[in-house]
Amino acid sequence: MQNKGLIKLFAFLFGLVSIYQLSYTFITSKVEDEAETYASAKIPSTVDNYVAEREAMEARYLDSIGDNTVLGFTTYKDAKKKELNKGLDLKGGINVTLQISVKDILKGLADNTKNPVFNKALADADTASKNSDDTYIDLFFEAFENIKGDSKLASPDIFANKGMSDEINFQMTDDQVKPIIRRKIDESIVSAFEVLRERIDGFGVTQPNIQREGTSGRILVELPGARDIARAQDLLSSTAQLEFWETYEPGNQSLINFFIQANDRLKTMVEVSSEEEVKEASEIDSLLSDVAQDSLDLTAESNPLFEKLQLNGPGYAIAIAAIKDTAEIGSWLRMPEIRRLLPADVQFTKFLWERPSQDSEVAGLFALKSNRDALPRISGDVVSDARDQFDQFNRPAVGMDMNVRGAKEWEKLTSEANLNNTGIAIVLDNKVYTAPGVSQVGGISGGSSEITGTFTVNETKDIANVLRAGKLPASADIIDSFVVGPSLGQEAIDSGFTSFMIAMIFVLIWMIFYYGKAGIASDIALSFNIVLIFGVLASLGAVLTLPGIA
Repeated sequence: MQNKGLIKLFAFLFGLVSIYQLSYTFITSKVEDEAETYASAKIPSTVDNYVAEREAMEARYLDSIGDNTVLGFTTYKDAKKKELNKGLDLKGGINVTLQISVKDILKGLADNTKNPVFNKALADADTASKNSDDTYIDLFFEAFENIKGDSKLASPDIFANKGMSDEINFQMTDDQVKPIIRRKIDESIVSAFEVLRERIDGFGVTQPNIQREGTSGRILVELPGARDIARAQDLLSSTAQLEFWETYEPGNQSLINFFIQANDRLKTMVEVSSEEEVKEASEIDSLLSDVAQDSLDLTAESNPLFEKLQLNGPGYAIAIAAIKDTAEIGSWLRMPEIRRLLPADVQFTKFLWERPSQDSEVAGLFALKSNRDALPRISGDVVSDARDQFDQFNRPAVGMDMNVRGAKEWEKLTSEANLNNTGIAIVLDNKVYTAPGVSQVGGISGGSSEITGTFTVNETKDIANVLRAGKLPASADIIDSFVVGPSLGQEAIDSGFTSFMIAMIFVLIWMIFYYGKAGIASDIALSFNIVLIFGVLASLGAVLTLPGIA
């Protein structure tokens, strides 16, 4: 007992340190409550998308006061980094399950072959997967075996292609090829897992959880504290396929003639709109005329295409349409009967829609100069760095730097665009984000470029994040997503805290009732230990969950 004083001193010091560590949690809670009160006062509950608007206002408030001193010794941003991390069950957040497309991986390994047996096996595997628990690769191998005839997996136009020549040759049997394909698929899923991890690290949540679910290609992602599910879905499912294309010049006569012929052909293929649809189309035409007053007035009741599409859009857009009609127009333009109408000088044209602004009701259609292989002039693998920034008009934008090869191609492409009076379409995941013209004679040297548009700061951060992390080796389809929000999350917090406090009070009372003065000492020690445990959790950056409390 001679060291009792030293023990008390250490206990006192540890207690102070724990209280100091927990103070950051109280500070962030206080500031966030103030932000919620401020946002609730500013945003009327009657507005559309009230919850989203209020949360956006909260985020702006917290961002504006993030560097202000709180309680004289820290800032909100610093306190947020040091607060006690709470898990998804306590804090709420977003839970997303992704399915990495094994079909896309197989197509990539086969170099996007046109082999009919291979593609029929993929189609059969798609059908079988709807009613089977077997993995997609097993279903594909089974389907291929059933229809292969004289074909084999090691055919030069399937897996024994140039890209796989180091591992597969045409003399190998199917049984020899299958393990290699399985390994390649697993490597691609691991690659997708790492890309997603890098993206999530830049999302700005504490202690995210990401894990694979066996060999199925499914990946589970938990983002504690995140609320914007649309933003999370875009971040996780984006393949980050960045491409640079040259557009055709505005008013290209060959393309205008194509649209006129396509409209005539569609008259015999598409049922004419009802009177109600025609009335609605005329209202949309009125909206479109405000956007493009010089457009050709070709809309009529008997014109299926021109009821929905107006030529000569703004900038380098070849046409413009209401967003709700873009899917139908796109399906028409992909029809083989319609594609065959393209004149020889524009026969490989690639049509893509722009990414519309959040409040827009219309979208521009861009005609991109393509080739027989449908490959872009420059692909995203030449981008060495990406960052969120502001453009010359102080609007959120994404800046990019290219490697040496990309810089040379960029200078050549921009030089041609300047000579041809065409635009450069910057395309991400088959959406045209921007298509500026090039005024600089001789092109733009140095390999720097910029994606501009109607972005928010969070959107530019996410775009830069996915470009830095790299593209996914295959598409990631969201098969399940939900927000653990004010209902489930708050109920969990309230019930967990209530049960904890009730149990704590009963234990303290029982200890005093049964042990008397010794029970009081035990209660003090128990309370001190709880503070100490939470303080250590906060200092280590560990995550507190409901099972942890239990």
